[in-house]
Amino acid sequence: MDLQQRISDRAGEILLFAVTPPRVTTDPERVQQIAEVTLERIRPLEVDGLILYDIDDESDRNPEERPFPFVRTLDPADFLERNLAGLDVPAVVYRATGKYDEPTLRDWVKTQDPGKALSVFVGASSGEKRVATSLRRAQQIRNETNPDLLLGAVAIPERHTAKGDEHLRLIAKQEAGCSYFVTQVVYDVNAAKNLVSDYRYECDARGLQPVPIVFTFSVCGSMKTLEFLRWLGVDVPRWIENELRHATDTLDASLEQAEATALELMSFCRQLGVPFGINIESVSIRKVEIEASVRLAERLRGKLER
Repeated sequence: MDLQQRISDRAGEILLFAVTPPRVTTDPERVQQIAEVTLERIRPLEVDGLILYDIDDESDRNPEERPFPFVRTLDPADFLERNLAGLDVPAVVYRATGKYDEPTLRDWVKTQDPGKALSVFVGASSGEKRVATSLRRAQQIRNETNPDLLLGAVAIPERHTAKGDEHLRLIAKQEAGCSYFVTQVVYDVNAAKNLVSDYRYECDARGLQPVPIVFTFSVCGSMKTLEFLRWLGVDVPRWIENELRHATDTLDASLEQAEATALELMSFCRQLGVPFGINIESVSIRKVEIEASVRLAERLRGKLER
């Protein structure tokens, strides 16, 4: 069963792998090499789809100094079209809607083949940020232009912890046409479980069927990377930070922690009857971290009932 069918049927269990396109300054030949290596890396994993992130500067959301400088990357849609012709699974193309004016976004949506591509629309990183197209308007454009293009949205467990209404946001996005959700990186398993539980029972109260929630996991090879995750808004519990800080091998400890968290969430979703997926994020340029992401995907693939 292909990815689109699983999502449309509100079934599981999905395995995705996520990457960022190369930097805009990368030589075209090198871009193609990176694309080919990416394809070679994911084929043995038997993933259901490849996520391509659309990187945006989020300094407006967090006034603290960014641990790593913002670097512009290639447009994920262009990277897919020009360099990933050999991709044999669907691509989930992220669109930071505020970066694109309505004609540009409409043209892109119109040309997408729903049999080969899906999308996740991401809104502005803060209410103060000026945007070319709002998230709500982008959703309307998709509904008007290419309603068969499966549309996803972002789910943020940390926001649920802070405000207690993330499950209502999910349902509003679902009613606006979203067929699945992808979380930001999960470290706090309790925050994620609270969100899933509240979403499930709110769906029951409204007579709705839950759609798949894809949980994102990422390995962390250094404390600076952990600091960056926190800057992005990821809640890393103190005990996990302590474990990683004092581990003999931070990367290996991070992999073990991510696997344990994923397995706990998988069991919880099965218990509640919420369709789910796992997304392994590989956005580092360090080879050891990339290889660790692949190992995590390999381990979790064998735990999914596909």
